[in-house]
Amino acid sequence: MPLLDTNLIRQDFPILGRTVRNGKKLVYLDNAATSQKPLVVLDAERNFYLNHNAAAHRGAHLLAEEATDAFEGARAIVADFISAQSSEIIFTKSATESINVVSYGFSNHLSKGDPFYISKDNNIVVTQLEHHANLLPWQQLAKRSGATLSWLGITADAQIDISNIDSMINDKTKIVAITHQSNVSGAITQLEPIVKRAREVGAMVLLDACQSVPHMPVDVNKLNVDFLTYSGHKAVGPTGVGVLWGRSELLEKMEPMITGGSMIDHATIESATWAKAPKKFEAGVPNMAQAVGLGTALKYLTKIGMDKIQSHEEILVAKALTGLQDISGVEIIGSKSLLNRGSAISFTLEGVHPHDVGQVLDDYGIAVRTGHHCAWPLMQELKLNATTRASFYLYNTPEEVDIFLNGVREVKKFFKV
Repeated sequence: MPLLDTNLIRQDFPILGRTVRNGKKLVYLDNAATSQKPLVVLDAERNFYLNHNAAAHRGAHLLAEEATDAFEGARAIVADFISAQSSEIIFTKSATESINVVSYGFSNHLSKGDPFYISKDNNIVVTQLEHHANLLPWQQLAKRSGATLSWLGITADAQIDISNIDSMINDKTKIVAITHQSNVSGAITQLEPIVKRAREVGAMVLLDACQSVPHMPVDVNKLNVDFLTYSGHKAVGPTGVGVLWGRSELLEKMEPMITGGSMIDHATIESATWAKAPKKFEAGVPNMAQAVGLGTALKYLTKIGMDKIQSHEEILVAKALTGLQDISGVEIIGSKSLLNRGSAISFTLEGVHPHDVGQVLDDYGIAVRTGHHCAWPLMQELKLNATTRASFYLYNTPEEVDIFLNGVREVKKFFKV
């Protein structure tokens, strides 16, 4: 497919036209951390506050009705984006909160035979590729329940090593929590054998899709997982809104993490019964404007086409991978080809600390991420303290890839390596 019309797209993102250090034009390559927002998203949030602001699902007046319609309309858009049902979509404040909702769902079930009951006789399986958001909640669940935390290792090219899944995912496994795409190596997980093994032993599968949903077509029916989560701010949407998708039959059985207003079916001074999902998991006044903004963001991405966005990014990544390999002293973390890899590229430069690489690149207007990327176990396995990461999105251009590569060469010159 041809490249996207980035000249047209970039007009929707005013921040990309600003200058930064020393009057340099901004080259934003930190999209794995957060994406920039198009004007339509900003306008959607502002319009909600200007014209429809009221508490959704509360009140019988016109504004309350409009707020509810806008909020639930956004839920329908979010559901359609991943081929789900609206009743399966829960709005949270972040993907991190979404994962905690599920992990606490296990903690809140105390009856043996319940699908969410977990004890010292069970194990929880994660991987060494996980972001802390999909690791720490499971560490804490293991501590609370006494369950064993197990993990799948990585291969030489920083993919998930599935050579021992038959022993790691076994009849004691309660849940397998895995990333769809690594925020460090860019590795795209080959889910089929992992999900197949989980199904064989009756384990649930949670997929951290923060790095995949904004960048490629995702269909929860084809993935065959039980839970999926992603964050709005990485998908050209607002901060403060995350998405948790779960199979309806599991959401109905899972206990809520947060209780309070609007999530009950009935309450007395002594007890309460919960409303049906998704309301059961959305206690309190919801993040309405952010949900509306996310719905608008996903409509924006859909109009451009997720398949086109993915193809555009592949062209940029291929160019960057080739260019980096031509620079002596650069070591790319993970695969050096496009096979099973996404749009994040982490690398080291011999003789220069990643933070210094990032600082010099910043002097040239190039925004990248440096550090451990909230993935300490992976860094430890790679025997690294940090890397430099460039990550691309729909509004980045081949010219920006050239600027980035030239910037890395300037780093070498500056440090004389």
